[in-house]
Amino acid sequence: MTEKKTDEFSFRGVAVVVFLPTLLFSIGEGALIPLIPAAATNLGASLAIAGVISGMVMIGELVGDIPSGWLVHKIGERVAMIGAAAVSVLAVLGAVLAPNAWILAASIFVLGLSTAVFALARHAFMTSYVPIQYRARALSTLGGVFRAGLFIGPLLAAPVIHFTGGTQGAFWIMVISCLAAVVILILLPDPESMFGHARRSPSADGIDETAADDTAAPQNPGLFTTIWTFRGVLLRMGSGAAMISAMRAARTVILPLWAVSLGVSEVNTALIIGIAGAVDFALFYASGQIMDRFGRMFSAIPSMTGLGLGMLVLAFTHDAPNAVAWFIAAAGILSVANGIGSGILMTLGADLAPVGRPAPFLGAWRFTGDVGAAAAPLVVGGLTAAVSVSFASGLIGVVGILGAVRLARIMPRYLKPRPGRRFP
Repeated sequence: MTEKKTDEFSFRGVAVVVFLPTLLFSIGEGALIPLIPAAATNLGASLAIAGVISGMVMIGELVGDIPSGWLVHKIGERVAMIGAAAVSVLAVLGAVLAPNAWILAASIFVLGLSTAVFALARHAFMTSYVPIQYRARALSTLGGVFRAGLFIGPLLAAPVIHFTGGTQGAFWIMVISCLAAVVILILLPDPESMFGHARRSPSADGIDETAADDTAAPQNPGLFTTIWTFRGVLLRMGSGAAMISAMRAARTVILPLWAVSLGVSEVNTALIIGIAGAVDFALFYASGQIMDRFGRMFSAIPSMTGLGLGMLVLAFTHDAPNAVAWFIAAAGILSVANGIGSGILMTLGADLAPVGRPAPFLGAWRFTGDVGAAAAPLVVGGLTAAVSVSFASGLIGVVGILGAVRLARIMPRYLKPRPGRRFP
């Protein structure tokens, strides 16, 4: 009998324990997030306030990044994910029972907190386990799993809303998904005990797997200590991550707002965004192949350019005769652009993270990116209130094009430093 290599990476080996809980969690988010503006307006919120409430997920994730690195480092990724899923259930129940828009906003904020812990725990494990030659494909697959949930969730939400007659039915999908993820995480063995931890093996071409020196990792792995320790990396590359995150967050907020402003029904909104999510999902592995074969910048820059162009298409077509058709086309452009960039932020973070203790650094990395993600909905809501949703989309589109130019200047073709060299 041929002995199986224990150090050989296998997607099949991590599929259930790594990807299935993530898929379930993202299905719930995919069902819930597109309908937050509609739920807010049903509680009396204006269009601008609905946009801000929708963005509370991103703001919660930003705040959740502060303790997430320390928490995952202390209690382990499985326990962290179980706790995050349980808190998500409580948050969604609060949203279902919310008597007004402010309670809804608070519940969505708590959901963002738990999402930050859940996402970081999975990212930290993949960073430690996956060899660098498979890293982009593995992390883009993880990103693809998120996108699969964002595709499946709205498609599940549409018939549920139809038969229940309200948006709250979609919120129960999140509750069921989180409970299922908790059951799986409890029943399956701890991934760290199955696969080991903190692989430090150089790739075949002699390139070190990490850009951050492990000895530089702070002994007290708090967020702000970690940010100070790795301030050079985070200032340069983190600014690019913030721009990418801002464009993605603006997309998730503007598309539902655009549907509300055009008078598209809640069922059709869920279907349009769900189909766009399918396009996004279909490109996740292509993104990983591009990054592993040609370099990270060949995913990041086309993605930013496409997101900017999609926003500009929306900005100039709100009052066009076929505004709904233009909306569908723009949603498709944005989905292709987002799909091409699947996994880029997780891959860059894994490239830069110190081996052995990636969670604190990844918490800091996600914090810098989530600054952009949290700011974008506030900007969109403020501009929508002050001017119009078209103006907000146009300005975000210009930022996307300028962001692509910025990435072309700061991002190396390959983020794989040679041994003994620290980035930047």
